[in-house]
Amino acid sequence: MNAILLAAGMGTRLRPITNTTPKSLIVVNEEPLLERQIKFLRAVGVEDIFVVTGYLAEKFAYLKERGITLIHNDKYDKYNNIYTMYLVKDLLGDSYVIDADVYLHRNVLLEKPATSLYFTGCKKNVQQEWKLHFSDDHKVFDISVADGEHYIMSGVSYWTQQDADIIVDKLQSVVDRGSFGELYWDNIVKDNLPYLNVYAQKIGENDWFEIDSVDELRQVQNFIQQHNDIQS
Repeated sequence: MNAILLAAGMGTRLRPITNTTPKSLIVVNEEPLLERQIKFLRAVGVEDIFVVTGYLAEKFAYLKERGITLIHNDKYDKYNNIYTMYLVKDLLGDSYVIDADVYLHRNVLLEKPATSLYFTGCKKNVQQEWKLHFSDDHKVFDISVADGEHYIMSGVSYWTQQDADIIVDKLQSVVDRGSFGELYWDNIVKDNLPYLNVYAQKIGENDWFEIDSVDELRQVQNFIQQHNDIQS
């Protein structure tokens, strides 16, 4: 099992913080987001960890001393994360894929997932988030963009080798056609769900937080402070 951490983004909505710090290295709860993910991955036995960098790539160099493999996306400012995934497509299979700007409050990762999984929790008052539609047995049959209260993507997923082979083939076709500029890599999954065996892995509403803006960072910091106050 390996892990692919997507850390190429520029984090423009987190400026001025991200003028000098990649958003995945922002310190939350006393450690950078990415380091917390790496710690949780190693706790469930994942040692082969690949970080795809882009913006401020030099800031990640210290991770090599910790056994992390860095892969650079030199087109980070031109394409969405579909191209980032294309660069590491040959690594996908028995893999966790995690957006590196996600704060994992609790380690929700599994040691040996049996199927491909989207880790998902029900969030309130979301706007234009990727909503998962799944059956009573949690099999994902559709993905849409929605507002309101829904089970949404957390930015954490796991992919079996069988599903990865299908995804890589479809991803290669899309890139070959050259019409992928506005796509995210999850679009490949969405468009091919009938051929995949993907399930929703439910987690708690506060087990993860996506941090895309200064306001979201402040909300997470407030949540952590309140949680720590309760714990003490």
